[in-house]
Amino acid sequence: MLILNNITLERYYEPVFEPVSAQLGAGETLMVTGTNGCGKTTLIRIIAGLLDASSGKMQIPEQAVAYVGHYLGLKDTLTVRENLQFYARFSTTEGDRDITPELERMQILPLADQPARSLSAGQRKRCALARLLFQPDALWLLDEPYANLDADGLSLVDRLLREHKARGSMAVVVSHNRLVPDDLDIKTLEVRAWSDEQ
Repeated sequence: MLILNNITLERYYEPVFEPVSAQLGAGETLMVTGTNGCGKTTLIRIIAGLLDASSGKMQIPEQAVAYVGHYLGLKDTLTVRENLQFYARFSTTEGDRDITPELERMQILPLADQPARSLSAGQRKRCALARLLFQPDALWLLDEPYANLDADGLSLVDRLLREHKARGSMAVVVSHNRLVPDDLDIKTLEVRAWSDEQ
């Protein structure tokens, strides 16, 4: 179970956002919403262990964490296939293996031998999201996974989350305004920027 209890972070002795509390269990997805600059990305980076909360307590499940943030973690000089093969080596126990199924699943097989620098923003996002396929049971932390995707890409992310839920796995998704299918039964958490008027 993922538990957030009055989490916040201070910058220049001021909290970034109001204290956040939430619980997430097996097979659940949490959609984190809020206005621009309210601290959504900061919160998900705290959950990922990239930042330390200034106050509050957090319980992270004992499982792998797969994080896809604003910086997609692609090496521009490597091809799409090389980027994903590199990641697969660290995410599975199989060593080098054929990643064609993952490329096909994310609809980027025709781009497999192109350098990442040549991809459009949407193609880069698909390549980064393909890493999730190597960690199907991990806690997925996704910061704006729908950004820059076309209609097919949006539906693909919904399918990935639906399958993740069906496996009993958890996900935290930051999104400004994506409306997700009702069958995903997503919990929502609104992050509010800190105000001195509290």
